[in-house]
Amino acid sequence: MNESKGRAVFLDRDGTINIEKEYLHRPEDLEFIPGAPEAIARLNKAGFLVIVVTNQSGVARGYFSVDDVHRIHRVMQQQLVDQGAHIDAFYLCPHHPKEGLDIYRVDCDCRKGKPGMLIQAAAEWDIDLSTSFMVGDKESDLLAGIAAGCHPCLVTSGYGEKYRAFALANNIDVCNDLGQAVSRIFAKSR
Repeated sequence: MNESKGRAVFLDRDGTINIEKEYLHRPEDLEFIPGAPEAIARLNKAGFLVIVVTNQSGVARGYFSVDDVHRIHRVMQQQLVDQGAHIDAFYLCPHHPKEGLDIYRVDCDCRKGKPGMLIQAAAEWDIDLSTSFMVGDKESDLLAGIAAGCHPCLVTSGYGEKYRAFALANNIDVCNDLGQAVSRIFAKSR
């Protein structure tokens, strides 16, 4: 490891931090998965950068705007701060390769399972991807983490149970929720 570079835990948003609600775009619908704020606070205290990387194809589909996503992130951040935690940065992919509005109908490098958001964050935050982790509830989260050179971890909150077999077949840790994933990250980081 390059000692001058930081370690990060990249987190998917919906189904990992907050309860999965199809195309969440209203702040009043934001609801944390139990224990998620405390898990993020543990990462903060341990010196990990905590970075959200989220696919938001609802923007491409015209269901809501990029500004709506930023509004959710501001509310999430404030609620986390109120509970002694914080997110260091939010990255979002508003694209979809086949559906939606022309400006966002793009086969991009930022949509997870591709690693674009993680690579961008690593460059902007001076992160050592080889000592960092990607936690999410979908195969696309795991694939993005692998492609970026991170250690992936599946949580079975959200859609995660659907991807348990994929994770196990690829020797990827499977955890019930973010709290358990953070404990596993700490064990692997010693």
